[in-house]
Formats: sequence, structure tokens, C-alpha cells
Amino acid sequence: VEGINAEVAAGQWEFQIFAKGAHEAGDQIWVARYLLERTVEKYGLVINWHPKPLGNLDWNGSGMHANFSNEYIRTAGSKEKIEAVCEAFRSVVDEHIAVYGADNDKRLTGAHETAAIDQFSYGVSDRGASIRIPVYTATHGWSGYLEDRRPASNGDPYKIAARIIKTVKMVTG
Repeated sequence: VEGINAEVAAGQWEFQIFAKGAHEAGDQIWVARYLLERTVEKYGLVINWHPKPLGNLDWNGSGMHANFSNEYIRTAGSKEKIEAVCEAFRSVVDEHIAVYGADNDKRLTGAHETAAIDQFSYGVSDRGASIRIPVYTATHGWSGYLEDRRPASNGDPYKIAARIIKTVKMVTG
């Protein structure tokens, strides 16, 4: 676990996992979830992994944002190359949403720092975009990483990573 912070809704917390490689990232997320479940069990608490745990209330949902890169993205060196990777996601929105977690339609409404589930967008530092291009990437010669903000908190990290990798490879080979 690289970091933890409180989120918008009462009792909503976020933690960050860093790993090199899709399998390692998936393993780390599952281990972290397991440890959290055992810890809260000990104290008589529960974790709600639902992407919209407060239902239709006017609160943010819970996502599992996926930061990703490969050598091509880390060394792209141009806005055009980064945007080409982002554009590759546009034609496969349905394939991504299909593996990004159950009930994600309740979170991806276009409100509360989300893109609408049936639309696709990207932008620099845009927390409401499907793919956020971090300021770091834009200010470091268009080289760095990207963030898919659509995966839900209850998603399977292996399926999410596999879908992202398949899409990125459409551009980067």
C-alpha cells in the first residue's frame, strides 16, 4: 500500500497500490482486500465494495482508478502519441465497461467526477474524463502514465488490467 486518504462520502476511504506488471498489481489488490476484510471483521465492522454504496444520494461513488503505462507511454515524447493511446479506448468502451465491475452504471453518471458510462473522453488533469492524462505526463514531455477512471471499486483487477493492456497494445504493439 503506497498511500491512503479519506474520500468525499462519510466513511469512504481510498488506498493506493503500486506494482510493476498486471499480475503483481492484481495480486497486491486481492491481498489488500483480504487483509482489510480480516481486519474489519476483528473489530465488528464491514467494508462495502459497491461502486455506489450510498445509493442515489448526491455523493461520489467508489472507483478503482487504474494508473497504467508501458515503455511506449513512459517515453512517448509527444502529445500525439499519448492521444493516440487514449483514442484507442474510444472504440472499445463496451468491452471495458463489461469487465469494470458490477453496478458501475450507478457510479458512472457523468456527475461526481465521472464520465457517463456510455461516453468516452480524455483530458489533462480532467477528473471527469474516462481517461485522465496526469499533469505529470503533460509537463514531462508527454511521457509518463495514464489513468483509467472508469473501473469500479468491486472490479476484478486481473480483468481490468487485461482489458487495458489489450487496448494499449492496439497502438503500441
